[in-house]
Amino acid sequence: MREIVLDTETTGFDPESGDRIVEIGAVELMGHMATGETFHQYINPERAMPDEAFQVHGLGDEFLRDKPKFAQIGQAFLDFIGESKLIIHNAAFDIKFLNAELKWMNLPQIPWEQAIDTLAIARKRFPGSPASLDALCRRFGIDNTSRTLHGALLDSEILAEVYLELIGGRQPDFALSAKPERKSGDASSDWTAAPRPTPLPSRLTEKEAAAHADFISKLGDDAMWRRG
Repeated sequence: MREIVLDTETTGFDPESGDRIVEIGAVELMGHMATGETFHQYINPERAMPDEAFQVHGLGDEFLRDKPKFAQIGQAFLDFIGESKLIIHNAAFDIKFLNAELKWMNLPQIPWEQAIDTLAIARKRFPGSPASLDALCRRFGIDNTSRTLHGALLDSEILAEVYLELIGGRQPDFALSAKPERKSGDASSDWTAAPRPTPLPSRLTEKEAAAHADFISKLGDDAMWRRG
């Protein structure tokens, strides 16, 4: 299962009043494990950066002036995310901005149901507790000391760790498929279970066995239970 952990930085809070996206960061997960594939792009917002937003992410007019406009990277972004679920902290905010930018380009909108909101998950799991990304890092013991300013790619990488903790831990199969490591020469390394001297009795009653046999008889000669 492919998922994309996503974050954006913007010039403000409302695209309808002229605010724009200035950074997109995305991290690919496959089967709840990071693959190392990312999408990261700074974007020229084609407007001045308000000081309030600059204090949050540190992306100023001079830095963004030579960066591509959203129209130049929008299709590449859509190609990267595809139809994968988008893991976003406060998804309504990011989807609102992304869909505004995509609409202005006449590109397909991102369906709301494609997003999974980790903020909503955290509030449901820990009602009444702080649910910001920093608060969740403290709760789960995730190192976020490099997060002095907001940054879309860094926040996506941190959110990926938070998300895996929110859904139950970083090992999706709970290590059930892993084989224990054995030291060379360990006497137990070649150990295998011995067969029981007396097999355990069947838990199937005679009535259940008869009902099953009657059911199989009605399935024809090609039924899988008749093979082998």
